[in-house]
Amino acid sequence: MPEVGSITRIRKLSAVIADAKTVAPLASVLASLGRIVRTNLLKAGISSLAVFAAAPAFAQGVEGSPRITLPFLGTSVGAFEVIQFSMFLGAMGAALLSAGWLIRDRSRIAAENDALREKFGEMSLVAKRNDALLNFTDQRVIVWDSHSARADVVGQLPRECGVPEDRSGFLAFGLWLRPQSVAELEHAIENLRQTAQAFDLTVETGNGTLIGVQGRTSGALAIVRFCSLQGVQAKCAALELQNREYLKKLDLLRHLLEKLDQPVWARDAQGRIEWVNSAYAHAVDMTDAGVAAAEGRELFSAQTRQRLERDRLAEPDLHEQLPAVVRGDRRIFDVTDVSSDVGSVGIGIDLSEAERIRDELQRTLKSHSETLDQLSTAVAIFDPDMKLQFFNQAFVKLWSLDVAWLETQPSNTLLFDRLRSEGKLPEQPEWRKWKDSMLSAYRAVEPQEHMWHLPDTRIMRVVANPHPQGGVTWFFENMTEKFELESRYNTLIRMQGETLDHLEEAVAVFGSDGRLRLSNPSFADIWSLPTSMVGEGTHISTIAKLCSQRGGNGLWNEFVSKVAGFNDKRDGSSGQVELDDGVVLSYALVPLPKGQTMLTFIDVTDTMRVQKALQEKNEALELADQIKNDFVQHVSYELRSPLTNIIGFTELLQTPAFGSLNERQLEYLDHISTSSQVLLTIVNDILDLATVDAGIMELEYSDVSVPEVISAAAARVSERMRDHNIALDVDIESDVGVFKADANRVRQILFNLLSNAANYAPEGSTVSLQVMREGNDTVFAVHDDGPGMPEDVLDTVFKRFQSYANGGRRRGAGLGLAIVKSFVELHGGSVEIETGEGRGTTVICRFPSEARSFRAAAE
Repeated sequence: MPEVGSITRIRKLSAVIADAKTVAPLASVLASLGRIVRTNLLKAGISSLAVFAAAPAFAQGVEGSPRITLPFLGTSVGAFEVIQFSMFLGAMGAALLSAGWLIRDRSRIAAENDALREKFGEMSLVAKRNDALLNFTDQRVIVWDSHSARADVVGQLPRECGVPEDRSGFLAFGLWLRPQSVAELEHAIENLRQTAQAFDLTVETGNGTLIGVQGRTSGALAIVRFCSLQGVQAKCAALELQNREYLKKLDLLRHLLEKLDQPVWARDAQGRIEWVNSAYAHAVDMTDAGVAAAEGRELFSAQTRQRLERDRLAEPDLHEQLPAVVRGDRRIFDVTDVSSDVGSVGIGIDLSEAERIRDELQRTLKSHSETLDQLSTAVAIFDPDMKLQFFNQAFVKLWSLDVAWLETQPSNTLLFDRLRSEGKLPEQPEWRKWKDSMLSAYRAVEPQEHMWHLPDTRIMRVVANPHPQGGVTWFFENMTEKFELESRYNTLIRMQGETLDHLEEAVAVFGSDGRLRLSNPSFADIWSLPTSMVGEGTHISTIAKLCSQRGGNGLWNEFVSKVAGFNDKRDGSSGQVELDDGVVLSYALVPLPKGQTMLTFIDVTDTMRVQKALQEKNEALELADQIKNDFVQHVSYELRSPLTNIIGFTELLQTPAFGSLNERQLEYLDHISTSSQVLLTIVNDILDLATVDAGIMELEYSDVSVPEVISAAAARVSERMRDHNIALDVDIESDVGVFKADANRVRQILFNLLSNAANYAPEGSTVSLQVMREGNDTVFAVHDDGPGMPEDVLDTVFKRFQSYANGGRRRGAGLGLAIVKSFVELHGGSVEIETGEGRGTTVICRFPSEARSFRAAAE
């Protein structure tokens, strides 16, 4: 069939076209065929449009359709063949167009393929070269893709670095790196992957090998390169790592110094401050250490710093104590300063608090020692080496040991041996074993207690208390008296009943239920009670009914309420009561433990009568004393005026203007003048004491010159001292010049002291007057080498009108020391006397620095 043949030809043509090898020749053939067809059609006068226009008519039926004769082909064709031919031409045209496009695109793709092959070859070469470079044995690279969490590992490091060869072991940095390097590397890798922050590190493996690590980013890749360091690089990396360690240690050291409570400073080579800690800043009244260093605030004075600079030239390491003012207080610092060519560093330790604590410790130890010295229990403390460190007075008294020997710190063993040799320890058949058992306290934990029965019949309780730091404290308590007291107590308990039965004082003890527990016969006698009423178990209300019949103004009702009542507070009471028959009883209600109450009664009828008589006598004596005082004051005032006249006329008679007198008359006038002066002094002393007693004497305080007041007092007794060849030695310390007091009273005090000393000082001896400063007190001490005062005289030496010859040249009125004591105490001071046989007498007067007056000084 022609159409089958056409289709076959089209398929063959398509197969030929599909063959790439026949594309070019087929194209030329089709082009030629197209030109021939187009030319013949034109020659025949048939256009392609006519052919396609006739196609529908031809399509109405194949058979019977007219046939067209084509001269150029030499044959005739039907309508169906024309249609087939047209379709063939259309398919051929489309195939030709597709073939043209395909040919052009294939040429372009071939060119691109050639370019890609060339570029692929170049890239392969680069990849091989890079792979060769990456696979060196001195580096290893880790690559992370931003889209994948898995890391690619390329390369290898030397085995001597101690790096795992497998991928998982290599990525576990904690297995082969030092902990500090692990933390630093992981932190750097995290920053690289998250913020693209590049880094260069030097890490250290477990065996100490240094490895350089570089981190970079390239596009979406994060790359970390590990390379083995050799030669100069390794040395530089080691130095860099060492430098970082030194810097960290320096920062750590500075942080430590910053936390210290003691000031620390660093200076440069020129001596300028370049760093201080917070304690230094606070010491120089600054809140910020950086500002304090920038401003160059100095803790020590300029003079101290200059001396330090001079000393540093000779000795680079200085250690001494320097003063400084911190927040207004003067402190002492123990300064250690070390210097070199690059500068110096120093630290100051405040010793003020340490000194205060040391002083407090010394005071505490002294207080403890004084406290232990007051104990009646003997105490001895031994150190871990068994050397005696402390003993109290009770210990010395108990064993009668020499203090000088104890102060040599004998060992505990030597002490036991000496006590045994003196027969003061219990007799032991096995002495060494017993001693070892005692000394085992040094190895014990708990205290050990022993009872020693000494050869002198004493019973000793011994406690060995070991110290936690070593050593033992021994306590020796004499229990002899305790056991004797227990025996006596038991005896006294047995004697109690007999004693109470024979007491004149009436005693009755009631229990908490108000019933009688104990009474003596005097209780029944004093209240006239029958024996049956004072038996044990009788209630107080029953006894009160019988006792109230003798009067007492309801006293027994009060007893009943206090004994049998339920008051929260039990108070005792006492007093006196007069019964209807005139008997006066003194009673006392005393609460006892366990709710018991004791009632006591004493018949004081006779005592009250005697007391009344004594009271009347005392009133009479007080009246007589008042009359005496009035008489003394009156007589003193009355004597003063005549004495003044006698002294005045005596002085007038002694003047040549009233005529000449013979030697006897002059001698008599001298005696009259001297006696009058003495009498006037006594009268003035009496008046002064009366003024003090009345509380109206007022001191006139002023600045008293010590040399002047001593000179004035010494002038008044100089004649008496010259008469007996007695010298006066005055010693005034340099720090005593002026003090606040009444100058007239001080002269009067010194005059009486010097007069008293001159009276008792031996012929040709020396009376010494010493003035010193003790604390805030000004002290006057007058000493004579006389016979001293006996003990019985010291108790009354300051009483008025108490005069004792005791080896003195004359016996006075007994007012000198009384005036001294009154005037000194009026100043707020005190008077002491140190005397004894062969030591003379020293009277010490203390005047306080504060000017104050005490009205009741003479009472």
